[in-house]
Amino acid sequence: MSLRKRPKPADYFTDWKQREALAEAMIPIVGKLYRERNLKVFIYGRSLVAQSVLEIMKVHRFVRQVEQNELSEFDTWPLVEALGRLELGTGHVDIGRLTVAYMAGPRDAGVSAEAFLRQQLQGLIGSTAKPLDAPRDVVLYGFGRIGRLMARLLIEKTGGGDVLRLRAVVVRRSSDDDLTKRAALLRRDSIHGSFKGTIRVDEERNAFIANGNEIKLIYADAPESVDYTAHGIDNAIVIDNTGKWRDEAGLSRHLQAKGVSQVILTAPGKGSLKNIVYGVNHDQIAPEDRIITAASCTTNAIVPALKAMDEQFGIVSGHVETVHAYTNDQNLIDNFHKKNRRGRSAPLNMVLTETGAASAVAKVLPSMAGKLTGNAIRVPVPDVSMAILHLTLSRPATVEEVNEFMRWASLHSALNRQIDYTASPEVVSSDFVGSRAACILDAQATIVQGNSAILYLWYDNEFGYACQVYRVLEHVAGVHYAVYPEMANVAWNWPRSE
Repeated sequence: MSLRKRPKPADYFTDWKQREALAEAMIPIVGKLYRERNLKVFIYGRSLVAQSVLEIMKVHRFVRQVEQNELSEFDTWPLVEALGRLELGTGHVDIGRLTVAYMAGPRDAGVSAEAFLRQQLQGLIGSTAKPLDAPRDVVLYGFGRIGRLMARLLIEKTGGGDVLRLRAVVVRRSSDDDLTKRAALLRRDSIHGSFKGTIRVDEERNAFIANGNEIKLIYADAPESVDYTAHGIDNAIVIDNTGKWRDEAGLSRHLQAKGVSQVILTAPGKGSLKNIVYGVNHDQIAPEDRIITAASCTTNAIVPALKAMDEQFGIVSGHVETVHAYTNDQNLIDNFHKKNRRGRSAPLNMVLTETGAASAVAKVLPSMAGKLTGNAIRVPVPDVSMAILHLTLSRPATVEEVNEFMRWASLHSALNRQIDYTASPEVVSSDFVGSRAACILDAQATIVQGNSAILYLWYDNEFGYACQVYRVLEHVAGVHYAVYPEMANVAWNWPRSE
């Protein structure tokens, strides 16, 4: 990163207020681009859409934390302002990366910010191309932890309403005030906080309206019994969050319902079903695939890191130890459970249990077949887990080499949305609630001795996983955004001299 070191301000308070004003001025520009043109603005993969002034300033600070150099609002503002003046089509623009490129030479050569953007965004200027020919209906079957987080993501990403639209939620009726209670659970969450926006209940239509999205609540006891076309829903993608059916026979029951074209399971699939970890093997999804499974949260957390490490260092063998937050399938107090140990009180115990994540890796990364073992411990936290990778590498390495490679992968590789990175010596699990990455490498914890490496990966097993499911959903629906600047494909040509 070739940013010029910025001198310390003579007056920190005045400097803060000036940068605060610039961040505030970015908000209407970023908002208008997203609302009217479905164009999202990012800084190193962090979205600026619907962010507060302080959140935008924190995103700028994030770049300094991971790139060891400054990216200031003074630097990005001229490009954001110029971006608002251009007639741009739908796409994703990383203004942070473009700012770095601009400051690396064109700015000092006298090139204006607008002229630079016109050259960099040629394919986007005047473009009328859309990610989809027509909006695609989405239905959530089940409305538990992952279902409600998927609802939040779908509502957040509605944009102008011309891509993916959450149309309905299917549940079993639980009480007379079922609609009100379901809406309340979406509105408030003990872990992830309040819903960002407004939710109202329309009892006449048996729907709740979230940020203008009318979402029907449909009651059903079986997938095949629903007629979605009766609710104006057709060609829908159903996201099954129940986990009740995991094989092709069971999930195919959704396809018998009128108005359904495809199904995504938010759990590991059985049999010949494709288990997909977005960023690693999503290219295996074929147009004719009608049922796709998004694997498990742990598989999503470990596979991107394993892929990166195997490409760069080679993995001979390894063991995965998962320290996992407790889940709804455990008991609050001791009671019967069909699985060993899981009947014991989840908030009071560490519970040693089995995990299928290690064996599931081979379904996504065939090169790992037979190389991994795994185990898991459920611990008394409600969200955010950790995977500890004990790896035997094909060549010797150092802590510095492994950490620097993973930092680079988190910023510049095609897995930059899956792998995140932290070098803070003070982080704990709650700091990663709401992380959108599949995993976050804790660089302070990395241990390397010769061919042996131990990596500690945090992951939000709820929201981080839901983000991965959403990425699979976009791919299944055929949603593809033009991305600027273009991210290189995984070639792992890590520039060690960087």
